Amino acid sequence: MAEEVLITPPGKITSHLTSSLLAVAFLTSFGSSMLYGYNLAVVNSPAMYIKDFYNRTSVNRNGTGLDGEALTLMYSLTVSVFAIGGLLGSLMVGMLVTRFGRKGTVVNSTVLVFIAGSLMGFSRICGSPEMVIFGRFVTGIHSGISLSVVPMYLGEIAPKNMRGFLGLVPSLFICAGVFSAQILGLHEILGKEDHWPLFLSLVVIPTFIQLMLLPWFPESPRYLLIEKHNVHATIIALKWYRAKCNIQSEIEEMQEEQRSLSSVETVSVWRLILDPLVRWQLLSVVVINIGMQLSGIDALWFYTNDIFRNAGIPDPEIQYTTVGTGAIEIIAGLIGCFTIEKLGRRPLIIGGFLVMGFCCAGITLSLVLQVHLPFMRYVSVGCVVGIIAGFCIGPAGVPFLITAELFKQSHRPAAYTVGGSLNWISNFTVGFVFPFLQMSAGSYCYLVFCCVCLAVAAFVFFVIPETKNKTFVEISQMFASKEAVPETQGLGHPDQLKLRKMNGYGTLENGSLEFDSSSSVP
Repeated sequence: MAEEVLITPPGKITSHLTSSLLAVAFLTSFGSSMLYGYNLAVVNSPAMYIKDFYNRTSVNRNGTGLDGEALTLMYSLTVSVFAIGGLLGSLMVGMLVTRFGRKGTVVNSTVLVFIAGSLMGFSRICGSPEMVIFGRFVTGIHSGISLSVVPMYLGEIAPKNMRGFLGLVPSLFICAGVFSAQILGLHEILGKEDHWPLFLSLVVIPTFIQLMLLPWFPESPRYLLIEKHNVHATIIALKWYRAKCNIQSEIEEMQEEQRSLSSVETVSVWRLILDPLVRWQLLSVVVINIGMQLSGIDALWFYTNDIFRNAGIPDPEIQYTTVGTGAIEIIAGLIGCFTIEKLGRRPLIIGGFLVMGFCCAGITLSLVLQVHLPFMRYVSVGCVVGIIAGFCIGPAGVPFLITAELFKQSHRPAAYTVGGSLNWISNFTVGFVFPFLQMSAGSYCYLVFCCVCLAVAAFVFFVIPETKNKTFVEISQMFASKEAVPETQGLGHPDQLKLRKMNGYGTLENGSLEFDSSSSVP
C-alpha cells in the first residue's frame, strides 16, 4: 500500500508510479489480458493432433472417420468459436461493471477460465471433442470481458500522467501471451501429441495467481465515488494507489466530472448511440476498433509461413522463426509502453497504422516481383516484421486506452460494449472473408488492408485530439468544442475556472464560465 501522501498546491500535482498501481496492472494483465493472446495462438501448434483426436473419436462412436471437409469444419469451428464467445462477453461488459464494479468483474469472471480449462484438459480422457469446442467458447467469453474491463479498470485507477503507460500494459501482456503459446508449442516442450490437452488448459495457472492476489486491492476510486457515492472508500483506494499527490484535488476533479454528467446512472448502448453530444467520441471508437482488426494483422498469419518458406527458410525451422516474430511483438509493445507518455497517443496510433499500411503494400509488391527479382522475398519478410512491430507499438493497445479516455463515467461501459463488440465482429469477419479474398485477389489482397490502415491514420490525424495528461472533463471539453462552443472562448488556466453548469454531456450552457477567484495563478 502506498502510505505516503503529500498535499500539494492545486495545479502542481505530481503523481508517481506506485508499487500498488504496478501490481494491479501486472495482476490484471497477467491473469486476464495475457490469456487472450495465449488463446489466439495456442491452437496453431497442436492442430494436427486435435484433428486426429476428432477423427479417432468419430471412429470410436460411428465406426467411420471424418472426411477431409468435415474435419476441416470441426477444426475451423474450434478456432472461430473463440471469437463468437468474445462477442458475447463484450456484450455483457456494461451490465457486469455496473453491478460488480471494475475489479469485481475481473475477479468474478475468473470462474469462466477454470470451467474452460477443466473442459479442455479432460476432453481427451472423456473422448469428447465437444468439450474442446465448448471450452474454447467459454475462454472467448472471458477474453471478451477482459479486453474491455481491464483497460477500463486501469484507466480509472491511473493518475492522468500515467494513464497511457498503464493503459498499454494489457496489450504488452497480450503479446506475451502469444509469445508464450509459441514457445510452449515447440516440439521440444509441449508440442507433442500427448501434451495438447495440458497445453490448452494451462490458462488456469495465471488466473489462479490473479484470483489469490487481486481481491486484496481496492476497487476503482472513480467507480466508488461517482457511481457508489462512497467518499470514505474512495479516499482509502486513492491512498493505496497514490504517493506524493493531492488526494483532495483528485476527489474534486471526480466530483466535477460527476456534476457535469446529465445522469450519474450508467447509460445504455442505445442511449449512447442516440446522444448527439458524444457522436464524435462514438465515431472515433467505432473507426479505431474496426480499423484495428481490418488492418490485416490477423490475416497476416495466413501468409506468414508461406512468406518464410519462400525466403528459403527450411520447414523445420519455420516454427522458430515464428517464435522470433513473437519476440518482436514484445519488444515493440515495450517501446510503446515506455514512449506513450512522452510522445502521446496520436503519434503512436497514427505512426503504427502508417507503418502497417506501407508494409502491406510492400508485401503485395514483393510477392508480385519476387518471381523476377529473387531478393524481393527478403523484402517480404521485412514487411511482415514491420506490420507486427507497427501494430504492437500503437494500434494493438491504444484503441482500448482511448475508449476509456474519450468518455466519462456514465458513458464508458456502453462505449466499451460498442468498441469491444465491433472489435470481435471485425475479427470474425476477417477470419471468414480473408480466404475468399485471397483466392480472388491473390497477393493483391493486402492492398485492401493498406487502404484501411491509411484511412484510419487519416481519421485519427484529423478528428481525435491528443489526450495525454488530460483529465476526463478536459477531454470532453475538447470534443464539445466540435459541437457548439465557439473557438474564441478558450479555456484559461485549468486551475483558474469552474464549470458553472453543464448541458447534458460536457457542453457548456451558453458557453459561460465561472471563474474561481480564490484560485491563484502561479
